[in-house]
Amino acid sequence: APQSSGLCGLYLLIRSLLETAGYVAIVYPQDPVLRMGSNLTASCWVHPELGVHANSLFWTLNGHQLPSSLYRVLSPTNLSVTLAGLNASRQTSGDNLVCHNHKGHILAGSCLYVGMPPEKPVNLTCWSRNTKDLTCSWAPGGKGETNISTLYKLKYKLRWYGTEKECEDYSHTQPYSCSITQDLHLFTPYEIWVEASNRLGRATSDVIILDILDVVTTDPPSGVTVSRLGQLEDQLSVRWEAPPALKDFLFKAKYQIRYRLEESQDWKVMNDVGNQTSCRLAGLRPGTVYFVQVRCNPVGIYGSRKAGIWSEWSHPTAASTPHSERLMSCDSKSSGDSNSTLRRELKQFLGWVKKHAYGCSSMSMKLYDQWRVDMQKSPKTRNQVGKHR
Repeated sequence: APQSSGLCGLYLLIRSLLETAGYVAIVYPQDPVLRMGSNLTASCWVHPELGVHANSLFWTLNGHQLPSSLYRVLSPTNLSVTLAGLNASRQTSGDNLVCHNHKGHILAGSCLYVGMPPEKPVNLTCWSRNTKDLTCSWAPGGKGETNISTLYKLKYKLRWYGTEKECEDYSHTQPYSCSITQDLHLFTPYEIWVEASNRLGRATSDVIILDILDVVTTDPPSGVTVSRLGQLEDQLSVRWEAPPALKDFLFKAKYQIRYRLEESQDWKVMNDVGNQTSCRLAGLRPGTVYFVQVRCNPVGIYGSRKAGIWSEWSHPTAASTPHSERLMSCDSKSSGDSNSTLRRELKQFLGWVKKHAYGCSSMSMKLYDQWRVDMQKSPKTRNQVGKHR
């Protein structure tokens, strides 16, 4: 006979076959649904024609024999067992409470479902990808599920004149989400909520009210490219295109860039990119590979006053900064002294640039570019530049 947990269906089948064949043994109550902490008394009644005395019977719960101290002989053919302070069911198929004869054969059984009524679902959040759908996710309330099957339904209606409808496209990858993909209305607020129910009760989440245009997110920017800026060893140029799905929409996008070293997992985020579709990264490490990503927020789509929702990051794009060769030259003692002074001055200026010109400020970048042009001129010109400082 099977003894492992999770086999309530098999026990029920065996019970049905035994009763059909005339081997009458019944456990009462059959398949009860109980709250956690409840007490249960079950009885195993055997037909007298079987010639089985109650003293020879025993009980198991999920394959483990229960101590005889929990038993009570109610009659020569009836043995009860009392379980106190029941814990939550170990699996959604129920816990197996089984009555056996002295040889261990199954006479009858019952599936116990022990849990709690669902609590109010929480964290109901919705978003629309490119205004083509409306997807909502939520979380179970309280401690979550207690291994008693709970059914969740996402309900919605147009706020002022709509009829109540239920979302049908539930996600298989996210256990608590659903997407509305048909009959969507723009410029009209929705009322959305979640209903949770199981065999012990039901609960309803708070109702949220939203307009699809206020929760739009989009695809990541496309065509992201990262390239060098000539021989500037500490800069890279990043360019991208607006998300294709929103090119015909009235909106003002804003963008973010993040980048990291090839050997690092720590991203640096640039928040001040604005709505431009190109940017320069400064203060980078020479001769180093960087990974870059861009994301978009469709601000004010169709006149919405809400900020929109950030898209996913684009796929990483890699590029390397040039190696710094000039700082490594050493032709003579005099040139070494000159290079030493140049390195010191350049190091000081780079420190100033990193501190004051981080991001996409075009004014400070022009000043930085002019410095680099001056440094690439002849020694005579560099001396003249030094005299004017």
